[in-house]
Amino acid sequence: MEHIDSYADALRRGWTGDTGNTKRIEAELKQIADDPELFLASKDDQQARGAAIEIADGIFAPRIPGYYRWMWDGEVSGSLNFRWQEGTTDLPPYCLGHIGYSVAPWKQNLGYATEALKQILIPAKERDMPFVELTTDIDNFASQKVIQNNGGLLIEEFSKIAEQGGAPSYRWRIYF
Repeated sequence: MEHIDSYADALRRGWTGDTGNTKRIEAELKQIADDPELFLASKDDQQARGAAIEIADGIFAPRIPGYYRWMWDGEVSGSLNFRWQEGTTDLPPYCLGHIGYSVAPWKQNLGYATEALKQILIPAKERDMPFVELTTDIDNFASQKVIQNNGGLLIEEFSKIAEQGGAPSYRWRIYF
């Protein structure tokens, strides 16, 4: 709770934590203003009890277990999330990997994503998963380097589902 003002400040500066989702800024700032404790609780939903998530305009999908964590260096510098389905490494088609991360533009190229990914791999491994999957846009060389620096292997090129823009992307795995 002591860092929520820093998170809100990062949102006001234009960082969404979710590439291209500017609607998220307004929604999260409103949630923080209305009930900051409920907002924080919604970022840790390991039993998938929360409401369905919007994957495209007007299209909602069931929530899966997961949680968010903030990167911190005296202020919120980014975020990462880990999501899974119990007893399997499979994910629904609208979920682009077990782990996602985003670094605020003014904090990029400082190694934060590499270190954050390294740290979140520990609880992922503790879930007895043989691997985690991550995805990148084909031209996101910085994110590809982060994954490779953490032992990631390129598995395939694929096209995102239409609700996610249909763009060609890469799927990566980090094995434990």
